[in-house]
Amino acid sequence: MEESQAPGTPRSESPVAVSVETMFREERGRLLASLVRQFGDLDLAEDVASEAIEAALVRWPVDGIPPKPGAWLLTTARRKAVDRLRRDRTYAARLAILQVETDRTGPVPPPDVDGDLPDERLRLFFTCAHPALPAEDRTALTLRCLAGLTTPEVARAFLVPTATMAKRIVRAKRKVRQARIPFRVPGADEWPHRLPGVLQVVYSIFTEGYAASSGADLQRLELAEEAVRLARILRRLLPAEREVAGLLALMLLVHARRAARTGPGGELVLLEDQDRGRWDHEMIEEGRRLVPVALAGGPPGPYGVQAAIAALHDEAADLASTDWPQIVALYDVLLTLTPSPVVAVNRAAAVAMRDGPPAGLALLDALADEPRLRTYLPYHRARADLLRRLGRFDAAAAAYRTALDLAGTEPERAHLRRGLDAVEQPHSQ
Repeated sequence: MEESQAPGTPRSESPVAVSVETMFREERGRLLASLVRQFGDLDLAEDVASEAIEAALVRWPVDGIPPKPGAWLLTTARRKAVDRLRRDRTYAARLAILQVETDRTGPVPPPDVDGDLPDERLRLFFTCAHPALPAEDRTALTLRCLAGLTTPEVARAFLVPTATMAKRIVRAKRKVRQARIPFRVPGADEWPHRLPGVLQVVYSIFTEGYAASSGADLQRLELAEEAVRLARILRRLLPAEREVAGLLALMLLVHARRAARTGPGGELVLLEDQDRGRWDHEMIEEGRRLVPVALAGGPPGPYGVQAAIAALHDEAADLASTDWPQIVALYDVLLTLTPSPVVAVNRAAAVAMRDGPPAGLALLDALADEPRLRTYLPYHRARADLLRRLGRFDAAAAAYRTALDLAGTEPERAHLRRGLDAVEQPHSQ
C-alpha cells in the first residue's frame, strides 16, 4: 500500500511526536527487517510498521514513550500483521507457502530489537540490492525500505512523478515476490558477486545527493546524508569488509565539503575557489582514519582508492599544494581496477594539474570517440576549461555550449554561462 504521508509523520510538533518520527526513521530498517524475516512480505511489513507508528502517535503522548520503544513497535506491528492475516485467508495461505521456503534457510532467531540485529538488516540490504532487480529499482527499493523515504520523496530523488515511482516500487516488490528472491545474506561463494551491488546502490544514492541530476539546487543534502547513514550501518554490520570502509570513507571525505560547494545564492563554487575553512574537518578526520583500513590487508578496491584520492584533496591547504603526482598515480591504479572512460576523464584532469593544460587536453581529446562520454557533462566541462586556459576561445565556446545542453541543475547552467560569456568576450572585442 503506497502512502501519501510518511509512516509515522507526526500530525503535530509535540516533543513526543518529533521523538517518534526521529526514532522511526533511524530504526525503520531494523523494524522492517524483523517483520519481513518473520512474514516474508515487504508490503505487509511496511503496512503494519506504519500502523504501529500511528498507534504510537496516539498512545505515547498519553502513556509516555516506553522504555524499549523498538520492542513496543515490533510487538504492535506483529499483532497487526496477525490480525490482517486472520481476516485475509488467501493472503495468509500465500504467505504460509513463502514462509515454508524461507524457513529452509534456517530457523528464525528471536528478534532483539534493542540489539544491533546485524543478520536481519543485512538480509534486507541484500534483498533490496539483489542483482535480479534492475539497477534503478534496486536504488528505489533501498531508499524506500532502508532509508525510510516516502514514495513522494523517492520520486523527487529520481525526478519522476510520484505515480511513476509508486509503480516502480510496486514492480520491484512484485519481482522480489514472484522471483522468490531469498531474504537472506548470501553464502561465502556468492559474497564477492553480491556485495558490490549493495555498495553501488548506496553510492548511487550519494551521487544523486552530492550532484543532483537536475533541478534548482546543486545538491540534495538529505539524500546524501541518507546514503552516509546507510553506509555507516553497513560498516557496523560488516567491519571486516575493506570496501565498505572505503565507501564510507569516500562519502565522508567528499560530503565534508558540502557547505563550501555553493555560495550564498546557491551558485556553484569550484574546488579551487572553495573556502576550505568551511569544510567539515571532523568528518574529514573520520574519513581519513578509514582510508588505511580500506587499503590494508590485501589488494585495494575501487572505493578505497577513490577514498585515498579524496583524502589527498582534503589534506591540501589549497589547489596548488595538492599532491597531484600521487593523485595521478592513484588514478592509474583505479583504471586497472575499474577501466572506464569516466575514470579516464578524472585522470586527465589530474594530469592537467600535474603537467599542464596541454597534457590534460591531449588525454581528453583521445577520448573524443568514446560513446559514453557524448552525454557526460564533466567531460565537456573539463575540455571547455582547458581550452579556455590555453586561449583557444572558439573551441572553448563550442565545448561550453555542449556542456550547457547537458547541464541539469540551474547552478551548473549559470556557471557554464559565465564561462561561455568569458570566452566569447575576447572574440567580440
